[in-house]
Amino acid sequence: MGNDLYAMALTTGQQSASLEGYVHAVSTIPMLDAEKEKALATRLHEEGDLDAAKQLIMSHLRFVVHIAKSYSGYGLPQADLIQEGNIGLMKAVKRFNPEVGVRLVSFAVHWIKAEIHEYVLKNWRIVKVATTKARRKLFFNLRKNKKRLGWFNQEEVTTVANELGVSEREVREMESRMSGQDMGFDLTSDEDEGSSTSGAFSPVQYLTDGNGDLADAVEEEQWQEQSHNRLFSALKTLDERSQDIIAARWLDDNKATLQELAEKYQVSAERVRQLEKTAMKKLQQAMV
Repeated sequence: MGNDLYAMALTTGQQSASLEGYVHAVSTIPMLDAEKEKALATRLHEEGDLDAAKQLIMSHLRFVVHIAKSYSGYGLPQADLIQEGNIGLMKAVKRFNPEVGVRLVSFAVHWIKAEIHEYVLKNWRIVKVATTKARRKLFFNLRKNKKRLGWFNQEEVTTVANELGVSEREVREMESRMSGQDMGFDLTSDEDEGSSTSGAFSPVQYLTDGNGDLADAVEEEQWQEQSHNRLFSALKTLDERSQDIIAARWLDDNKATLQELAEKYQVSAERVRQLEKTAMKKLQQAMV
């Protein structure tokens, strides 16, 4: 079952020809209520039902997109961030126990972020050590040029710097980065038990989200987007003058006064106010 789930994870990001199309597609997939989610999770947990797994996965893809958006500042492709998050979602679905008493989205957040974090850290490590052509050459040749294990002595640093056309400082910096040991995302059970005295620390302890419930955040984001879309659809039902008045009075950064609009349309300020009131009523009716 595990291989089938991972295969499904690798294809979820390929269901649309564009990222925009994919994001729109997953946002239209209905979310599950608690009862339906538990029933599907029970089928997967007890019977290995892959159809139930697919329904759980598909209904939660929108959450992956929401989480991936918060990592857009790293300069990495959004599609790749989503893809990694989808793999984390697969892992969460595979491990989710419906009897624990929490919703899948709350359980899955850790797994989604863990995969994205690993991808970001891995790619930023490479990006930061190889930002120029000379540094890329140094990056790929450093291990080959090492003559012994451990740190370079000064003679070796000078030799490598001369051979690759970089400064000795860059050689030292690159060696330090490449010699750094990777840290596990989670503490091991031994580290966890002794953390109070040993000072053990791991990324999971500081790469956390304190913004509350993810499901509520996504629901709020989608509600705002839907309201925005309804508003502009409703605006299109108004005549051109009414659209301009509403935009000038409510939507523009520099809002116009009634008198300014009265001068623009060669009517009284009171007439503009009446047009605005009528247009607002039409918008309210259209948005219901």
